[in-house]
Amino acid sequence: MAAGEENQQGHRAGVYKQKNKGHKHGKHRTKGEIEKDNKGRVSVTALTKKQRREQKRMDRRHQANQHRKNKKDMVLTEKRRLGSKDGPPHLVVVVTLHAGVDAAAVAKLLCSEGAGGLVRQDDDGLTLSNVPADLYALLDLAKMADSLVFVLDPTEGWDSYGDYCLSCLFAQGLPSHVLVGQGAPELSGKRRVESKRALAKILEYRFPDSRLFPLDTEQDALLILRHLSAQRQRKLGFRSRRPHLVAQSVSYTPNTSAPGGAPATGLGTLHVSGYVRGCPLQVDRLVHLTGYGDFQLSQVDAPVDPLPLIFPTTRTAKPGKEGEMEAKLMRVLMKADPARRESLQAEAEVDPMDGEQTWPTDTELVEAEEARKVKKLMKVPKGTSDYQASWIGEELDGDAESCDDEDDEDDDDDGMMDEDMEGDDEDIDSQTAGSLCGSDEEQEELSPTEPTGADQRYDDHIDEEEEGEGLKRYREARAHELFPDEVDTPLNMPAKNRFQRYRGLKSFRSTPWDPMENLPPDYSRIFQFKSFDRTRRRILAEAAKEEEGAMVGWYVTLHIIDVPPSVMEGVAAGRPLVVVSLMPHEQKMSVMHLLVRRQPNNKDTIKAKEELVFQCGFRRFRASPIFSQHTTADKHKMERFLRQDAPTVVTVYAPITFPPAGTLVFKQRDDGMQDLVATGSLLSCDPQRVVLKRLVLSGHPFKINKHSAVVRYMFFNREDILWFKPVELRTKWGRRGHIKMALGTHGHMKCQFDNQLRSQDTVMMNLFKRAYPRWTYDPYAPIPLPWVKSELSEEIEDADMD
Repeated sequence: MAAGEENQQGHRAGVYKQKNKGHKHGKHRTKGEIEKDNKGRVSVTALTKKQRREQKRMDRRHQANQHRKNKKDMVLTEKRRLGSKDGPPHLVVVVTLHAGVDAAAVAKLLCSEGAGGLVRQDDDGLTLSNVPADLYALLDLAKMADSLVFVLDPTEGWDSYGDYCLSCLFAQGLPSHVLVGQGAPELSGKRRVESKRALAKILEYRFPDSRLFPLDTEQDALLILRHLSAQRQRKLGFRSRRPHLVAQSVSYTPNTSAPGGAPATGLGTLHVSGYVRGCPLQVDRLVHLTGYGDFQLSQVDAPVDPLPLIFPTTRTAKPGKEGEMEAKLMRVLMKADPARRESLQAEAEVDPMDGEQTWPTDTELVEAEEARKVKKLMKVPKGTSDYQASWIGEELDGDAESCDDEDDEDDDDDGMMDEDMEGDDEDIDSQTAGSLCGSDEEQEELSPTEPTGADQRYDDHIDEEEEGEGLKRYREARAHELFPDEVDTPLNMPAKNRFQRYRGLKSFRSTPWDPMENLPPDYSRIFQFKSFDRTRRRILAEAAKEEEGAMVGWYVTLHIIDVPPSVMEGVAAGRPLVVVSLMPHEQKMSVMHLLVRRQPNNKDTIKAKEELVFQCGFRRFRASPIFSQHTTADKHKMERFLRQDAPTVVTVYAPITFPPAGTLVFKQRDDGMQDLVATGSLLSCDPQRVVLKRLVLSGHPFKINKHSAVVRYMFFNREDILWFKPVELRTKWGRRGHIKMALGTHGHMKCQFDNQLRSQDTVMMNLFKRAYPRWTYDPYAPIPLPWVKSELSEEIEDADMD
C-alpha cells in the first residue's frame, strides 16, 4: 500500500475546470505587460472580426501633432494668400454708421502715399469701396468683402440708420471688421475723455471684444492697413462653398437674333470681369445675379490683370494701343458644353397623360367654371352615382346649395370672425356716440378747437387709409390673442359645408396625417429630394473636392447669355453687381423653410400670406409665406400672425438653397421704404412638412348634470351635430368629452364629459386642415428708398423729450 501510494499520480484539471476571477489587488497591468503575456496570441473570437490597430500613447500624440501642424499650415497659407499673387486682392468696404462722418476722407487717407500706396480705388480695379445709401448695395458688398471698416462718430458712435444697418449685417453674417473713429482731435481735452468713455460703453453692446482705431493722419491709416492684413479672416459658410465675384467692369451686347434664326428677343450677353473668390468656377454651372435671377454662361476668358501685385510705374505699350494689347493677350479659358451645361428649368413639367398626376390645365379650369355656371342641380336618391344622376331630369329647389364650395383662402376662414368683431365694434361705437352726443348745443360745446401749425404738419404726414388698415390688422391680432383660432359658426349655411375641408384629430401629437394626401396643384410644379440632408452632404463634399475650372484669384471675364438690359440700368446707377455660381439643383423651385425671430424694435402686425421681401444667402426675392411653430413633431400648428415672443418657421415657395445661409425678412411700406421685421437662418427644404391650420368652434353649457351637459350655440341645426359627432370635445378648464345625441332641431346637443362642468366653462371643438403658402415668388425685389429722417419723426422725438 505504501509503495502504491507513492507511485499514484495527482489529479490534473481538465479544460472544463472553472476559473474564478482574480482578486483586484490594485496593481493593474499596462498594455505592454498584457502584450508580453499574450506573446502574440489572439483569441479565436477576435479572429473573425475586423482587425484594428491599437494605437499606443506616443502614436496618439504624434497624430495630434500632425493634425495641429496641418491646421496651422492651412491657416498660414490662407493668410499669406490674402492679397498676394496667388489670391484675389483684399476687398475692403468702408461703411459709415453715422451721417456726420465723411467716408471720402477715410478712403483718401487709406489710399494716400503715406499709408503705403498699395490701396487702389479707381475704375479699373476695386480693392476699396464706399457703400452708397442703398441698403441692398451695403448687404451685397458685405457678402463679398474680406474686411469691413466701420467709421464711427467720436461722440455718438452710430445713429438710428447705422444701428439698422448693423442689425442687418449681423443677421446676414459679419466678416472681419475694424472700428474706426474720426474727428476725435477736434474735441477739447475734457470732452474727448467723456466721449471716449461714452463710446466705449456703446461699443460693449455690439462689439464687446473689438478695438477702436483712430483715423486722422496717414500714420493711423498705415496702422489700420497693417491690422487689416494681419487679422484673422472670418469664414462665411454660404459664400466660401460657392464661387463668386464682384464685377469690376461690365459691358453689354444686345442679341441681333435669337438661336435658330428667330428675331431678337430684347436680351443680350453680359460681359462681367472680376476676381474669382471662394472656390474654382466652372463654365457649365449656372450663375445668379443678385436681384435679377439665374442665367447660363457661354464662355470664360482670361484678360489682363488690372491689379498686379507690383503696380508698374510705366507701360511699355503706347497709350493709344492699350486696347489692342489687351485684346491680343485675351485668351479663352473655357467654353460651355451644351450637352453638360445645366438647364434653367425651375419648375417641373406636368404630364397630363400621367395617371398619378391629374392636375387640370388652365383651359380646362375655365371650361369647368363655365360648365358649372350653367349646370342644373338635380335631386337624386341617396347612393346614386354621377353617371346615374345625369339621367335624372328633376331639378332641385332654388334654395339648394352646393357642397363643393371652395374655401382655399385662409382669409375666408378668418372673415367670419373679423366681420363679427367689426360689427360689434361698430355697434359699440354707435352706442357710445349716441350716449355722448346729445343736443346740437352740446355738440358745439364739445367740438374740437382749430388745429395749430404743429398739428397740421403732423396730420400732413399721416395716411388715413394706411391708418385704417393698421387699425384693422391690430384688431385682428388682438382678437386672435384673446381668442386664439376661435371662429363663429355661420347662420346662413350649414357648418358641414362651411368647414368641409377640416377634420378632427384624436391627438395632435400621435394621430397620423398623410403628407401626400390632397396636395394642391402648385405641388406639381416643385422638386423634392428623397433625402435632402443626404443630398446636401454629397453636393457640399463634391464642391470641396472640385479642382477644375477658373481657380481662386484669377481675373476672368464671364460671358452671361440671355440677360435683360435692366441689369445695365442698375450698374449705371452705381449699384454693385454680384455674380454667384450655383450648386446643382439650386435653380429649382421647392418648399423652403426658414427659422426666424422677430426684431425686438419692430411692433408691426405681420399676417400670414402677406407679401414680404426675403434675403436668403445670395438670393433676394418676394413671396407670401405662412408661419408655423418650431417643434420636433411630424405635424406643426400654423400661426396666423408672426409671433413676437418665440422663434417661428416661415414656409415659402422659393428656389432650393443648401444651408447654411442667413435670412433677413423685410416689409415693404407704401412710401417705398422697408422695415426689418425678422432675422434668422435657412432651416431645410421639405415639401412634406405638414402645417395644420386649427379652427376652434365654441359652445356654451346650457344645462349641467354630473357627467353630461346640454351645449348650445356651437351648431344651429341637427344635421351639423350628427356630422361632427365623431369629433372629440374639450373645455377651457381641461375637461374631455364627446357628443352623445342631438336635442331638437335648433342646435342643442347632449354631451358626455369625464367630469362635471363648471357654469363659467366653455366647450370647444378643434378642427384642422393642412395649409400651404401662396405661389407669389418674384425674384425682382423693389429697391428701398434711402433712409431719410422725416420732420414727423423729429417732432415725435421732440415730444418724447418734452
